[in-house]
Amino acid sequence: MSLRLINKENFEEEVLKSTIPVVIDFWAEWCPPCKMLLPLLEQLADEYAGKIKILKVNVDDDSEVAAEYNVTNIPTLVFFKDGTPFEKIVGAVPKQKIKEVIELLIG
Repeated sequence: MSLRLINKENFEEEVLKSTIPVVIDFWAEWCPPCKMLLPLLEQLADEYAGKIKILKVNVDDDSEVAAEYNVTNIPTLVFFKDGTPFEKIVGAVPKQKIKEVIELLIG
C-alpha cells in the first residue's frame, strides 16, 4: 500500500476531523532515514487498515504544517487521536516501537 501525501489544504479534514487515529510521517525526498522508514509504515498501514490512517507530509513542500507541530528533524512521526497530538517519535525507529504507540492509540 502506498501512503497518501497530505498538505495544509487537506490537513484539517484528513487529520483533525478524522474519526480514527492518524499517524503522520513528516519526511523529505532527500532523507535516507525517511526512505528506510517507508516500508515499515506501509506494512503498518496494511496491518491496521480501518483502525488508523498513516499519512505523509513533505516538509519541503509544507514547512508550515511541520513548524506547527514542532517538527525540527526528520523523519518525525506524529500520532493524533481525536484531532490532538498524542505522541511524537523522532528518527528511524524499529517497527515494534511504532506498533507500541499505535496499540496505545487504538487501545
